[in-house]
Amino acid sequence: MDYKIIVDSCGELTGRMKKSGLYTTASLSMQVDGDVIADDESFDQKDFLRRVAASPECPKSSCPSPEEYMKLYEGEEKRVYAVTLSAELSGSYNSAELGRKLFAEEHPDEDKQICVFNSRSASVGESLIGMKIQECEESGLGFEETVKAVEAYIEEQHTYFVLENLDTLRKNGRLTGIKSFVASALNIKPVMGSTPQGTICQLGQARGIKRALGKMVDQIVRDARDTEGKVLAVAHCNCLERAREVERMLLDRMKVKESFIVDTAGISTMYANDGGIIVVI
Repeated sequence: MDYKIIVDSCGELTGRMKKSGLYTTASLSMQVDGDVIADDESFDQKDFLRRVAASPECPKSSCPSPEEYMKLYEGEEKRVYAVTLSAELSGSYNSAELGRKLFAEEHPDEDKQICVFNSRSASVGESLIGMKIQECEESGLGFEETVKAVEAYIEEQHTYFVLENLDTLRKNGRLTGIKSFVASALNIKPVMGSTPQGTICQLGQARGIKRALGKMVDQIVRDARDTEGKVLAVAHCNCLERAREVERMLLDRMKVKESFIVDTAGISTMYANDGGIIVVI
């Protein structure tokens, strides 16, 4: 392989991505009641959700170290692309960038090009960026052209989500500037999204998860531009039927090049919580 794509483990890899041999995961980790759980192939979503539900403490996450990223940059590939969680939400991007600088210092004579992309998203937003890199490489674009095309793609990408509860995001300081929700007794579910900078914003709210998902679909359709050439991605945390319904509602109202559904990996599971839905297009 002339190139490889590193995606931090908040980004879910589809079966096709795994089979390609192009993708490597930079694993984050979670802590629940003092136990460290790796976000890798060993991650057990049901066991993790059970642990979180039983714990009086909020779970926390840790990103890969610069040294771990530096090690992932090694290999025969001449071009390496890394995709990380939004730099506004995690230290993964800064870690990957520092790892890139350390690699360059330690291998001054090595002819290797490395680019780290700040996804300004999470979960399947990262997956789609990885797929865009692969598409650019397969179409014959050079390194600089690929970087430019992918940065342009990130600029126009939109992330949306509806969660059963926002506790983990709120307690871990990921909802800065958003008022805390005290309407849980009324079953008010906010519709959330990403800002161009990669922070989280509230787009609306509705009473009950079903109405909130409907509002999210309406928002996605309103925002959508030139979708026929785009891929629609849906990630769900332990709620496949809900994800299928959201995908169906969207495909009834817009044409896309392709769509797929994945189950959330570890970090996305921790923040989305049981029943959460994330949509990126």
